[in-house]
Amino acid sequence: MNVKRVQAGSVCFGDTAHFVLIGGPCVIESEEAVLRHAEKISKIARQMEIPYVFKASYDKANRSSSKSYRGPGLDDGLKILAKVKKEFELPVLSDIHSIEQAKPAGEVLDIIQIPAFLCRQTDLLIAAAKTGKIVNVKKGQFLSPWDMRNVVDKLEEADCHHILLTDRGTTFGYQNLVSDFRAIPVMQGFGYPVVFDATHSVQLPGGQGNVSGGAPQFIPTLSKCAIAAGADAVFMEIHEDPSKALSDGPNNLKLSDLKALLEVLKELKEVISKEKASVL
Repeated sequence: MNVKRVQAGSVCFGDTAHFVLIGGPCVIESEEAVLRHAEKISKIARQMEIPYVFKASYDKANRSSSKSYRGPGLDDGLKILAKVKKEFELPVLSDIHSIEQAKPAGEVLDIIQIPAFLCRQTDLLIAAAKTGKIVNVKKGQFLSPWDMRNVVDKLEEADCHHILLTDRGTTFGYQNLVSDFRAIPVMQGFGYPVVFDATHSVQLPGGQGNVSGGAPQFIPTLSKCAIAAGADAVFMEIHEDPSKALSDGPNNLKLSDLKALLEVLKELKEVISKEKASVL
């Protein structure tokens, strides 16, 4: 399926010859931790010639409990992400939660992300569009992939044509998500690259009472299915020690497992690309 190519620095989304990795710790735990993760993940990605975008949140505004760690906040968080961008020459992505955050975030970020819970917030989408940056919208767990057509329309009407759409699973009963891989070609049908969020898709929302649980053993399986279904990018929250992560640890991929998984995904992508080429 043909989709528009979306360029974030040297990284191109929508090139059928490769997939993009979006990844990093869920939240900015400290400047030191962020720089350490960015260095290690980017080294692996460069060795494997996989285009890479660094991701970390400066504020987790939708934590299950008000007592959970949220991050350093907008100003300090953006300073840290700017340092990642400069030191490692990486595009950076983070999420915004209010229209007031859009402008300052747009001065640093290459990709502004709209969280799944906020994907229908018209004013937030328009504010993100007005920054002129790439806008990545996560499909709400409560929406069908077809419903994301309305999100695309809102962004295009605000003159934004550099869009990414992300699938992160769909609510299936209480505290459980399922992944319908039809969502990838369906949303690509709107003309833009589609990302698969492999780690949030194994989340068990609120599964541990005041925090979310997860089933990280299924990250490799879902990632492989997404690449086979034609995903343009894979999103993963990656931590050197998920048991000590300050956010979403139960569904983070352990950093030491990243390279082996990427090797499999890269081989699979090459097979899929050759198959597409032979059909065309």
